[in-house]
Amino acid sequence: MRIQPKKRLGQNFLVDANIQKKILAAMDLKLSDTALEIGSGRGELTQLVAPIVRRLFAVEIDRQMIGELAEKLKSFSHVRIIPADILKVDFRQLLSGYPRKTVVFGNIPYYITSPVIVRLIESRRNFQKIFLTVQKEFTQRIAARTGGKDYGAFTCYVQYYLKPKILFEIKKNSFYPAPKVDSCFLELEIKKKLPLAGAREAELFKIIRAAFNKRRKVLRNSLKGLVAAERLAEFLKSRALGEDIRPERLSLQEFISLINFLRRSK
Repeated sequence: MRIQPKKRLGQNFLVDANIQKKILAAMDLKLSDTALEIGSGRGELTQLVAPIVRRLFAVEIDRQMIGELAEKLKSFSHVRIIPADILKVDFRQLLSGYPRKTVVFGNIPYYITSPVIVRLIESRRNFQKIFLTVQKEFTQRIAARTGGKDYGAFTCYVQYYLKPKILFEIKKNSFYPAPKVDSCFLELEIKKKLPLAGAREAELFKIIRAAFNKRRKVLRNSLKGLVAAERLAEFLKSRALGEDIRPERLSLQEFISLINFLRRSK
C-alpha cells in the first residue's frame, strides 16, 4: 500500500511531471556533480536526478517513506538515503571526501522554511548551488526589494549571504495534496565575498533586528539605545536620507554603510 503524505510533516508531494522536468532543466546538473535532496519523499524527483549525477544524498525524515524510496533507487549504487531531520544533518561530515561542492535542492515544508535556509547559510561553504521549492508568500519575503511590505530583517539576512532569484512559479495543483497557495522554484546563489566580518557582521544583524522589531517607528526611535542619536543623524545626512526615515526604506547596503560609519566614528 502506498504511504500517504503526513500533514504533521508538512508533506505536499510534487506530482506534476512537467514541473519535475522543468526543475531538472533549471538545475543544469552535471555528471560530475554531487547532489543533496532535502525531503526526498516518495522519490519522484530523486529518480530523475540519480542518473545524471556522480553522487546523490537523499535526506528524508519520514522513516515510513524509506522503504518505498529504497525500492525505487535500488539500481543506483551511488545514491545514499539519509533517514534524518535536515536540521540535524552535519553537512561538513556528510560531504567530506568529495572534492566538488554539493548542489542542494528540495521541496521545503512551509513550517521549516526559515530554519532550513538559516541552516544552509550556516553551512554554505559546503555548497555549490542551492535550489528550493517554497511557498510563494515566503519567496516574496526572501526576494523582497527595499521599501516593500515583505522587506524585513529576514530579507536582509538572506540577501547578505545569498542572491535569490525566482526561476518560475508552481501552481498549487501541481502538488498532492494541493496546498492552499502557489509555490515558486528559487535559486539561491552563494556570494563568494562578504562586505563585513566578525564583530561587524554580528553588529549589522543586531541593528537590523532592532530596526525591524519596531518597523512602525522611525529609524532613530527603533535604534534608540543602540546607536547614538547624533551619530545616526550624521549618517543619514551624509547619505541624503531624511531624519524620519523608517527601517524598510533603508537598503541592506545602507545598513552595511551605517556599520562602517559607526566604526569610523569611534
